[in-house]
Amino acid sequence: MSSSARDLPEGVDEAPPEYPGTTITPYRDGPLIVRGDFRLLDQEGGEIDPGRATIALCRCGKSAIKPFCDGSHNRSGFSAPSAPSRPRPAAELLWEDRAEHG
Repeated sequence: MSSSARDLPEGVDEAPPEYPGTTITPYRDGPLIVRGDFRLLDQEGGEIDPGRATIALCRCGKSAIKPFCDGSHNRSGFSAPSAPSRPRPAAELLWEDRAEHG
């Protein structure tokens, strides 16, 4: 991320998604990008002001401004895929059910 605390990673568009809700996109070796209509809460239910409609949430655990990303993943060598290497068991069951019952 750039020097501003809540700037988005390079190449991330702040435009709202076409999907009329919230979209969360895990960026390869980087943050979770959250777009759309969302509320960000702490574990006690207190609202955290995101300051914008599209935010980057830390996934590496190294950010100095958690829960927001500050680009520390670039310096720490954080590595994670954008998509899971295999589906979660509950997701597999949901897809099987949808396939069977259309």
